[in-house]
Amino acid sequence: MIKNIIFDFGDVFINLDKEATYKELYKLGVEEISEKMIQVYYDYEMGLISTEEFVGYFHNECKIDKEDLVKAWNAILLDFPLDRLQFLKELAASKNYRLFLLSNTNDLHISWIQNDWGMNLYQEFKNCFEQFYLSHEIHMRKPNSDIYEFVLNENNLVPEETIFIDDTLENTIAAEKLGIKTWTIDRVKENVVDLLKREEFLV
Repeated sequence: MIKNIIFDFGDVFINLDKEATYKELYKLGVEEISEKMIQVYYDYEMGLISTEEFVGYFHNECKIDKEDLVKAWNAILLDFPLDRLQFLKELAASKNYRLFLLSNTNDLHISWIQNDWGMNLYQEFKNCFEQFYLSHEIHMRKPNSDIYEFVLNENNLVPEETIFIDDTLENTIAAEKLGIKTWTIDRVKENVVDLLKREEFLV
């Protein structure tokens, strides 16, 4: 029986255009993403470097205006369908499940979301969860096993009683290795509001 639900953020609740940042960077003259750039991104996503250091690196490395870089970086973020918020609020109000958010994200993206949504809506969303785990705040990222072990241990969760919803197969595979049930959601064909119709919840 499912007692705990761990949600990803992007392409589960907020829609993303995952190619947008690359396209915008290309327009700014970045024709190739190097391994070093990816490592800097991972470090930033885990909160190991500051926003200033992150922006400064790309500014110096690629000769990009800092404001243009921030706009390109945030281009990935799209809309937040409010039927998903309503579903989440009803799920939280039912108290049938313990709800958690576990997201690979960074300070620039969260700041954009808070500004775009407004703090009231952001707080309304956040308050639906027992714990709200952002990679840059806990210094771990998916799909590394330590982040799943941290959530399980911190909250005394039984893996077999827990389902994890994420849009990235690599992330759900890592969770499955620890015994967590998963749903690799396809945003184009599926919607998180249909979660309780899945067979895991019909037993």
